Parts: sequence; structure tokens; C-alpha cells
Amino acid sequence: MVGVSDERSSSPARVAAPDPAGRPVLSLALAAMLEDVRAHSGAVYLLGADPPVLEMAVMAGLPRAFAAPWERVTLHAPVPVADAVRERRLVWVRDGEEMARRYPRVAVVLPYPFSLAALPLATDTTAYGAVFLTWPGARDADLSPGERERLTAACGRLATRLESAAEANIPVHPEPDLLAAPVVGGVPGTLGALEAVRMVGRLPYGLCSLDLHGRVGYANPAAAGLLDVPVSRLIGSRLWTAVPWLDDPVYEDRYRAALLSQETTSFVALRPPGRWLSFRLYPTRTGLSVRISRARGVSRPRPGGPLAEDAVPPARLVTVSRVVSLTGALSEAVGVRDVVQLIADEIAPTVGSQGLVVLGSRAGRLHVLGHRGYPDPAVAERFDGTPLTEGLPGTQVLRTGVPAFFESWEQLERLYPARRGTHDGYAAWAFLPLIASGRPVGTCVLAYERPHSFNTEERAILTSLAGLVAQALDRALIYDAKHRLAHGLQEALLPHSLPALPGIEAAARYLPATRGMDIGGDFYDLVPARGSAAAVIGDVQGHNVTAAGLMGQVRTAVRAYTAVGQAPEEVVRGTNRLLIDLGTELFASCLYLRLERGRVVLARAGHPPPLLRRPDGAVDVLDVPGGPLLGIDPSADYPRTEVELAPGSLLALYTDGLVESPGVDFDDALAGLGRRLAVAGELPLEELADRLVRHAADAEERPDDIALMLLRAPVA
Repeated sequence: MVGVSDERSSSPARVAAPDPAGRPVLSLALAAMLEDVRAHSGAVYLLGADPPVLEMAVMAGLPRAFAAPWERVTLHAPVPVADAVRERRLVWVRDGEEMARRYPRVAVVLPYPFSLAALPLATDTTAYGAVFLTWPGARDADLSPGERERLTAACGRLATRLESAAEANIPVHPEPDLLAAPVVGGVPGTLGALEAVRMVGRLPYGLCSLDLHGRVGYANPAAAGLLDVPVSRLIGSRLWTAVPWLDDPVYEDRYRAALLSQETTSFVALRPPGRWLSFRLYPTRTGLSVRISRARGVSRPRPGGPLAEDAVPPARLVTVSRVVSLTGALSEAVGVRDVVQLIADEIAPTVGSQGLVVLGSRAGRLHVLGHRGYPDPAVAERFDGTPLTEGLPGTQVLRTGVPAFFESWEQLERLYPARRGTHDGYAAWAFLPLIASGRPVGTCVLAYERPHSFNTEERAILTSLAGLVAQALDRALIYDAKHRLAHGLQEALLPHSLPALPGIEAAARYLPATRGMDIGGDFYDLVPARGSAAAVIGDVQGHNVTAAGLMGQVRTAVRAYTAVGQAPEEVVRGTNRLLIDLGTELFASCLYLRLERGRVVLARAGHPPPLLRRPDGAVDVLDVPGGPLLGIDPSADYPRTEVELAPGSLLALYTDGLVESPGVDFDDALAGLGRRLAVAGELPLEELADRLVRHAADAEERPDDIALMLLRAPVA
């Protein structure tokens, strides 16, 4: 089971030796502190110099797996031992609710009732590490002044020993963890013990003894019968290993809860195919006793976790499978709008929330990124643009990264007087910081229609979900920023509109590829050319900023060559040489034509042939001769071709994205475009352009850019 099967303890071959006698100084000091203040478990960390990281050197009272996420901690990590070293003070966390409020990442992994104290191991000049101690449940009172003084003094003495070891160049190494040895076997050693075993064997319910790692030290015959596993397979094995249907993280949660809280814990599990068994766990500091019996009061299976004996608690807010599903969905969210929609559709209903606002910041002000559940949008958007310095829960959480939970409007109004008169119609709120890569990227506000009490487990789960959302929102903000940049660049490089030129009617469309940054190298243009008109369409290789930038240079070159009156073949040759001189590794296709009285003169560089719809409705493919792609051969030649253009004729220039698609032959796709042009060719050009690209515009994915230009010679 995750987090329990790993029994790592440091090798005993290398023991701390700042003491001349070679005694395990860290373990002895930790054991003394635990005994002095009657703590349940604890650990000692040593501070590495480069980089400055706290590494666990010894743990006592619980398996190291309970603290596995914090075996190695940076000084900037949001955990108590890091704060203790960084701030050189004792950090006290009274209970699980305070842990969820101050250290939500710890509470997510350990959502159980316990108290914790963390202290630095430091002299006046140097920090050497840290210590933490835990107590099961919530203490009735804070640490007394005497306990604080004794713990601080003990840590000071240990820091002095570590300082002496450093001055003497004596290395201090990790030590074996302090755990009670398991009692494995079940063979009694005395007559009294034998009689006790006989008595337990006669009981009608099952009994098991587990050590701190979950290994079975004893099991009576009734336990073996109820579990349907022989005693020989149980002894020495972890219970969930010997009993496969108990190998579930949800049952592990009950085991961990019992050990950490030192409170009796129970649950009900289904033994296939249809028998419900009740498990009651009685913890001590050396292990657990487990009582197993047939369950009472279970009428039907319920998903989502173990059921408490005789009183079924509410199902978990979020199951393991649900978290996996949400993680997958969030990884697929692209933009901010997608993230907001996913929270509204998937997360808010799961946690019972009816309203949602996602906040970000821009230029020192609050920015509403999206909202759901507010009939009047102004209610959710009224704080948009509020300075982050304002005393509001949304700005406070965004600035500090600390979650805030308000169980009623009165509580919110009392803590934030600035909210008076701004009721949004809801009765409880969870303000969750969205932190990605150590920095706040936003705040998720979940609103509830009725007053709502947020218990420790719910706060931990909500904070954990916020961590998943934060990563998705961070990616979405970056994507949206790149998307805006791409569209701005594309709009700057393509003509905003086609000029009105005498003797020609024109319309154009551009659709970017849906993969990448929604930007590409397809381009088109229509320019005056000494009493006539010139048109160009082309495709620079790639769908990125580089391709778009090169496309802008090609379009500018074509305009320059046209302005000086060069012939079509000269324009294409000059653009080819320019592309080669630029030293780019990208290539480009191009179709350039000049419209003259009653005819069109073309030059083609590796571009798909244009379509010509004649006045009678017939459509021809103008498969005119051409040269290679631009940017390949500096001496390439691009032949000139002249085609008659009768009044009422229509030319369709396009890029390959309009006709190429996976699994479809190019000639068949081109024939299909010709048929659509023949049928709809009499339509106004703007309407015709929309119809020709409609199938591509409606597609969910476009692997390539699409550019289309229509040119119609007016009827005489």
C-alpha cells in the first residue's frame, strides 16, 4: 500500500559520532525529548550546506513512511520544520484544523487529528537542522512554558554537540529509526501466555496483532476463518498483502489514522463475493490490535471507501479514482475558459458548491478570470480591477497564498468589514489559493447556498484540489498569452482588408491550424500594379512565430517587387533569392499573378494550381508549369504563363490546407473543391468564400493553415 510498504530506515553501519564514545547522539536526544514531553513520535533533520536542504536523520514512534514526503525538505518549503529553521523559533500547531489552515500541504497527506511542535537546531550563528514532535489527537492545552523551555534547551544542547562535531570535522550521519520490534510468531513462552492464547482461540470473533508497519504478529483461528486466509500466511506478512481485497489505499487511511491519532478507528469492508466484515483498530505506541467480526447494519454496498461500524459516515468528498479523473481532465484543459468550465462541471458539484469565481491578478489589480452560478454577472465581476492592497478575502488569499474558509456571511463580514453591503447571495465560501511552482497564480472561490462547516478533512481535500487546478491554470494563462501574441502577430502581417481595385472583385479567408500556437505561414495579398492588379498567395513552412515572421518578409518583398513594375516571373525569382539570402532553413510555396485586360499572367513556385470557373460554370484546374519551392535553388527559373480571363470568370487561389487531409487523395480533394465552386460560383464572393471554407472551419482539428482568395472579373 502506498506510503506504508516502504520501511526505509537509514543503515546502522554509519552512526552519528560527535560523541567520543560513538553513541547515537541524535537518537538518544530525540528519545529523551519524546519522553520528557510525552510526545508520540518525532524526527531529527540535519541541514545540508549545498544546497541548503533539511534531510531526515532519524525518526521515532512511527514508520518513516508517514513522513515520506518530507524526508528531504528545502528551507522554502511550506512545512513546520522549514519555518522553524528559517525563523529560528518554535513552531506550534495545535490540531488538524490549524494544520489545514497554516500548512495545507501537510494536512492533505495527513488529514488526522494530531498536534505538532517544530524547533530549530541552531546556535547563535549557525543552523544545523531541526526537530519535530507530534502528539496524538488535539491537546487540551498548548505547550506549557515549562515544556517549551525544556524542548528549547534540549535542542540547544544538541545544536552545541553538532557544532562541536563540525569544528572537529567529525561527520554526523543518519541513524536507525526508533521503532518497537515486531512480535512475530505466536508461540507462547510461559504457561500464562499459553492459557491466554487458548482463551483467545476460543473467542467467536477474530483478533490480530499488528506492528507499526502493519505486519501480523499474531492471529487467532477465528480471524483466519473470517479473512479466509490461513494463519501461516498471515503471520509475518502485512495484513493487506496477505489479504488482497484489503489492498486499497482507503483502508490504509484508517490504519494510518489510528496510529497517528492513537484513537480507536473502525471500518467495514466487503469480503468477496458478498460478506461484510467489521474491523476495529485499537492503537498503542507499539502497534495495533485488530478485532474482526461480521458487520451489522450494512444494507447495501457503498462506493468511495470503508464504512464505519454501525454508523455509515458520509462518503468521501473525492475518491482516489475521482482525483485521477480530475487530473486527466485538467491536463487536457487548454485555455483559462476551459479551466473555469472544468471546475464548474467537475469539481464544484463534487464538493457541493453552487457558485464559482476564479480570480487572477494583472498590474497589481484583481482580475476576474471567470465565474459560474451568478445569474447577474455584475455581482461576480464587481471586484474586477480592485487593487491587491484592498482588505478583501480575494486579495488577501491571492497575496499570501493561505486559504480562507468562511462558514457564514456573519463570519465573513466580521473578519472583512469592507465586504459590508456586498452580499453575493451565498452563505459560505472557500477561498483557495492556486499556487504553481511556488507562486500564487490565482484564487478559486467556491460559494455555498447554505452555511457550511468545513471540517479538517474537507479543508485538506479542497486545498489538494486547488493544487491540481493551479497547475492547469498556470498552463492556461501562458497559453492564452501566447495565443493573444500569435493572433496579434498574424493580424499585423496579413492585410486587414483587401483594397478595392478597378476591374476586379476580391474576397479572402484565413484559418490558422488548431495545433501549436494558432499561427502559421500561409499568406495572401492584393496590390495595385501600374493600372492593373497583382495577387499573391503562399505558404511558408511551419506553424510558429518563425514561419509567421518569414511570411511577413516574403509578403513585403512581393509588394516591393510589384511596386517597381517587375513581371510575375521576375517577382518570384527575386523573392526566391531574398529567401536564400536570409539564410533561413524554411521553404515557401508561392503563386503570383497579374490581372491584365482580358487575361491573367502567372508564375508558380511549388504551389497548388489555381482553379478557374468560367462564365458557363465549368471549372478547370490551371496546371500551369512552375519552378521549385522558394529558398532551395538560387538559380531556379519560374516560367511565365498567360491564361485568358473572360468577363465573369472566377479564380480561386488557395493553400494546401484547404484540400489536403489525412487519408484523402489530393486529386479527389481538389475535384471536390472544384465541384463546390461550380455549384456555388454565382453567389456573392463573401458568401462563396464562407461556403468553401465551412467544412474546414467546423472541423475540431485543422492540421494545417488555410488561406483562400477569390478573384472575379466583372461582366462587361
